[in-house]
Amino acid sequence: MRSLNATSLASIVSALGGDCIGSSELLISRITSLENAISSDISFLSSPKYASQFASSQAGCVIARRADWQTAKAAGFKGAGILTDDPYLYFAKLTQWWKRQTQLGGATTSLIHPTAVIGQRVQLGAEVQIGALCVVEDDAVIGARSILKPRVTLGSDCHVGEDCILHSGVVIGADGFGFASNKVTGEWVKIEQLGAVRIGSFVEIGANSCIDRGALEDTVLEDGVKLDNLIQIGHNVHIGKHTALAGCVGVAGSAKIGAHCTIGGGAVVLGHLSLADHVHISAASVVTRSIRKAGNYTGIFPLDDNASWEKNAVTLKQLHSLRDRIKKLENLRK
Repeated sequence: MRSLNATSLASIVSALGGDCIGSSELLISRITSLENAISSDISFLSSPKYASQFASSQAGCVIARRADWQTAKAAGFKGAGILTDDPYLYFAKLTQWWKRQTQLGGATTSLIHPTAVIGQRVQLGAEVQIGALCVVEDDAVIGARSILKPRVTLGSDCHVGEDCILHSGVVIGADGFGFASNKVTGEWVKIEQLGAVRIGSFVEIGANSCIDRGALEDTVLEDGVKLDNLIQIGHNVHIGKHTALAGCVGVAGSAKIGAHCTIGGGAVVLGHLSLADHVHISAASVVTRSIRKAGNYTGIFPLDDNASWEKNAVTLKQLHSLRDRIKKLENLRK
């Protein structure tokens, strides 16, 4: 990770906590892996199975558990340490702190690229960053420390909370896919989408994802939601806290997804369905019914050569009649 003008271990521990072992005045200029680190670098050990790397590591400091620190010293590691209960979580927080220091240099004002377009009555919190060619339409709100990467569009009346990251190409507040069929002429008549999008704090949305505004009520992403790249969220969808969706997931309109859920890449959730908290959907599954109980769910037809797949598909269509025939045979035996 790119360097600062070097920062002391004392500054890191002051910002993020942990117990410093060794010189707190040691200057750190880079975060890197344990095997590639040199004396001015900080690294981390997330699992004891990598402890053997301590023997050859030249890292100036390592983030580790207390038990693993003893292993490091036994292996002859000479550097300093920051001891914490969860080194990987500490590493994640360190990367956030490091990047913020690098990009903002401690600034408390918003940074708006000169090519960005900012509408009327827009509200920006402290330390907001708005990248090149972004468009923030009238009456939008962006909370403190949130970042809009280049070419993000934030629609009118839409709200983004604090400490969010919207990657390049994200569109918040596009019209939902709402049309009424004119039975006489056969044409589709547009339903104006009068709601907005409300995004909580600590939300991250991957590149080229689209969150549609609601038809009447708002589309909602609660605090801590994480979306990968190329995700489509339909109008009036509600996603609960700390739910994570992998790349290319599609969620149709008015679906409600609970808190702490995960949805694997390429999966689809049909409209107007509900998923309970702590539901985990495997990649490429299609959710066709509401799920009321926490757990792991999979709906994937196994890959096969086309001829075999077609035969199996035909068999699947016959399962219901086969079940009835088996029941009849079982009744005859009684």
